[in-house]
Amino acid sequence: MAIWKRLSLNRDIGIDLGTANTLVYVSGKGIVLQEPSVVAIDRKTNKALAVGNEAKKMLGRTPDSIIALRPLRDGVIADFDTAEMMLKSFIERVDEGQGLIRPRVVIGIPSGVTGVERRAVMEAASQAGAREVYLIDEPIAAAIGAGLPVAEPTGNMIVDIGGGTTEVAVMSLQGIVLSQSVRVAGDELSESITQYMKKVHNLIIGERTAEEIKIQIGSAYPSPEADEASLEVRGLHMLSGLPRTVVIKGPEIRESMSEPLLVIVESVKRTLESTKPELAADIIDRGIMLAGGGALLKGLDTLISHETGIVTHIAADPLSCVVLGTGRVLENFKELDRVFSSHTRM
Repeated sequence: MAIWKRLSLNRDIGIDLGTANTLVYVSGKGIVLQEPSVVAIDRKTNKALAVGNEAKKMLGRTPDSIIALRPLRDGVIADFDTAEMMLKSFIERVDEGQGLIRPRVVIGIPSGVTGVERRAVMEAASQAGAREVYLIDEPIAAAIGAGLPVAEPTGNMIVDIGGGTTEVAVMSLQGIVLSQSVRVAGDELSESITQYMKKVHNLIIGERTAEEIKIQIGSAYPSPEADEASLEVRGLHMLSGLPRTVVIKGPEIRESMSEPLLVIVESVKRTLESTKPELAADIIDRGIMLAGGGALLKGLDTLISHETGIVTHIAADPLSCVVLGTGRVLENFKELDRVFSSHTRM
C-alpha cells in the first residue's frame, strides 16, 4: 500500500528551457518554477553553488573563485555540464523525491536547432534524471499554450520572442507548415542598448541594467507615453572611469533597438510571403499571436501590425506560453502525440 501511494505521486514534467529563464510545469500541479537560467559555480570544485534566482544575483558580482554564467546561448546549450547541473537542480526541486519512477519530461526547444543540439538537450535531461525525454518545437508549444487551435485544419501564426531566439511559424493540424528561427531576440535588444550607452553617452552598463532600461522605457513604436518616458541610469564613465548618472529618454532607446527589431519584423514578413494562400487567408482572419518575454516590449504588436497589415494580438500570459503548452501536451499525451519533433527513452 505504501509503495502504491509513492508510485501514484510520480509527476511528469514540462520544461521551457529558455536562454533567459527556465519554467517548469508539473502534471496535476501547473507551473511550479520560474527562475533565471543562471548557474554559479565554484571554480575550485567545479560544483554548483547556486542555481536560478540566487545565481542571477551574483552576475557581475563574484570573486575570482566563483563564476556565474548562463549555460544556454541563442536558445541552445552552450555549456553542456552546466546545463545538466541546472536541469538536475530544477528537476530535483520540483520532483521533491516523491516518485519512485523517474519523470517523463517534455522540453520546448527552438525549431531551428541542429540534430546535434537536439541530442545535447535530450542527453542533458536524461543525465539530470528523466526517464523519457520528448522534444517539442517552441512555436507549437507556445501556440498550444496561447490557446490557438493547432489541431484544426486552419492556419495559425505565432511569433515567439524569447531571450535568444525569435520563432515565427505557421501551423495547421498539429504540425509546422512553415517556420523561421532567427537568433535575434531579447538578449540582442538588451545588447543594442548596452552598445548605444557606450557610443552615445560614454557609459558602461551591465546586462541587468540594460534589461531594466528595456523593460521600463523601451518601446518598438511611437506613442505619447513611450515618447515622454525617461530614466536615470548609473554606470561607469568610459573616459574618467568613475561612476556617473545620465538621464535617457524613450525615443533614443527605441532608436537603439531598431536594428534587431527590423530583423524580427523581416522574419515575420518573409514567413507570410511564403505562406500558402489558404493558410494566409486564415491568418488574416485570425491575426498574428505574439508570445515570449519579447512580446511585452511596448508597441511591438503595433509595429508588426503596421508592417504586415494584419491584426496582431499578445497572448494572455506570453512568458508562460511555451511551458503551458508542454503541460497541456502532458495532460493530453495521446491526443497531441504528433507534435513531438523527436524523443528518446532512457
